[in-house]
Amino acid sequence: MNKFIILPDVTCDLSKETREKFNLTDYIPSHIILPDGSERKGTLEWDWTTSKDFYKAIKKRNNGYSTSPASIDEIKEKFKYYLNQGYDILFMSISSKLSGTYNFALKAREELLPLYPDRKILCFDSLRYSLCFGLLVTKACEFRDRGLSIDDTYTELLKLRSCVHQMGPMEDLFFLASKGRISNGKAFMGSLIGIRPLGDINNVGTTTVLGKVKSKKAAIEATIKYIEKTIVNPKDQYIFIAHTEREEEANLLKNAIEEHIKPKGIIINECYCMTGTNIGPGLYAAYYIGKELSENLVEEQKIMNTILGK
Repeated sequence: MNKFIILPDVTCDLSKETREKFNLTDYIPSHIILPDGSERKGTLEWDWTTSKDFYKAIKKRNNGYSTSPASIDEIKEKFKYYLNQGYDILFMSISSKLSGTYNFALKAREELLPLYPDRKILCFDSLRYSLCFGLLVTKACEFRDRGLSIDDTYTELLKLRSCVHQMGPMEDLFFLASKGRISNGKAFMGSLIGIRPLGDINNVGTTTVLGKVKSKKAAIEATIKYIEKTIVNPKDQYIFIAHTEREEEANLLKNAIEEHIKPKGIIINECYCMTGTNIGPGLYAAYYIGKELSENLVEEQKIMNTILGK
């Protein structure tokens, strides 16, 4: 069996500690453009600013920050590095509906395979972003460490892709709406004081608002009830929590999940600059494997309506 490397793009939002826990040794960075027009490498580190300063800076709606994916040549160079060491490659990307990264990787693959006829390059479109995507990356690492081949790992990921859920409040949907990461027309609700929209991820990787509440307590209670009704085998999985400058709330959510859901473990990661630019401050949400998502989240909407007494 040939050895293979798992290479996600930077939008998986997995911290150094989480990457070490799951034996993820590398990833493909991208680019962030600052308001002054300069460009920095987009990484999974706070290596040029702090998270607090970053989210303070992007609070302004026209903040001047933007992102761009790794180029085809950059992806090729990373691929070649591992191909030259005898590795097959499982590349994992943010949803192709949200970024050109997946298609860039396919192009890199097309150009490289004739030069490495004995190697495999598989490109997996997560149809997710941030820790929804990151969760799938950690599952790939678990499959690999259990001894699954690159092909079997890819097959298992395809089975799981439509079962990854998100739930938790997003205090301002402007950023998600302006960057094309929300699927319905309720984005204006996120700008109303005291309103906390609750959303799940649909099958193309955008967030769909399923309900709204008025308090932090109500948001966490609704999140827990939603997870209870949609999760599968909690004792056998890690639940991830992502936040954008909401550490206190993320820990409150963690405590509630520990009390009511009792999963194998809970891992909190903050969103780094590449996804934070597109999400904005105010998110704290849980990510987990649950029942397969229904088309257009029709069944999930019914669940949330019941929780909220509609």
